[in-house]
Amino acid sequence: MGKNLITQKRGKGASVYKSHSFRYVGKVKHHASSKEEESDKVTGKVKDIVHSSGHYAPIAKVTYQGKESLEIASFGLRVGDEVSSGKNAKIKDGNVLPLESISEGSLIFNIESLPGDGGKFVRTSGGFARVLSKTSDQVKVMLPSKKEHSFNPRCRATLGVVAGGGRPEKPILKAGLMSKKRAARGKLYPRTSALSMNAVSHPFGGSSSAHKGKPLIARKNAPAGAKAGMLRPKRTGRGKGRKK
Repeated sequence: MGKNLITQKRGKGASVYKSHSFRYVGKVKHHASSKEEESDKVTGKVKDIVHSSGHYAPIAKVTYQGKESLEIASFGLRVGDEVSSGKNAKIKDGNVLPLESISEGSLIFNIESLPGDGGKFVRTSGGFARVLSKTSDQVKVMLPSKKEHSFNPRCRATLGVVAGGGRPEKPILKAGLMSKKRAARGKLYPRTSALSMNAVSHPFGGSSSAHKGKPLIARKNAPAGAKAGMLRPKRTGRGKGRKK
């Protein structure tokens, strides 16, 4: 009798495959928008810069009018610095402004997808996007992937570059370090090839042959235990002869 596949165990939500969000410092997003911020600006002070296991970027604890906010730190931000958020905030790294108030060519990060959602785009360490052009109803931004995306002019973003750039340059020399890194976010490590598994653990497992004599594409109505390999792929193979 076969066993549940790893994908089935992950889908069930066992503790091994859950991210340890109870260890995170909290919800990291822009300061909650207010009428004062929409018409002018509010000023806050950086109380501390901390690490969160759920984020690669350093997290800044900023106090606005007695209320603490957790925000992604910009490069060069220090404890004790003042940051502003609002329509009339100064054009300075670390300040939060709506895209309509940011000049073309500026570097930004933590961009809102919808006005007031706190920021969804460009949040990893060392990341930045660039404002390309502005019209009355949209702002075009080049993301780190070099793709261009249009945003609502009222969406907010932080000026500058995310702190912690160069983090991936340090090599991970031991498998144990990678295991700890992946476990912090509930990721499976190491990943075992399906062909290397036993027959009870995966449809592709077993030592009889590396070629299993069955298609790698799971059928459309396959049950959970048979959903292995490529699921509903648009195409297969190397794509030779395709027009560029």
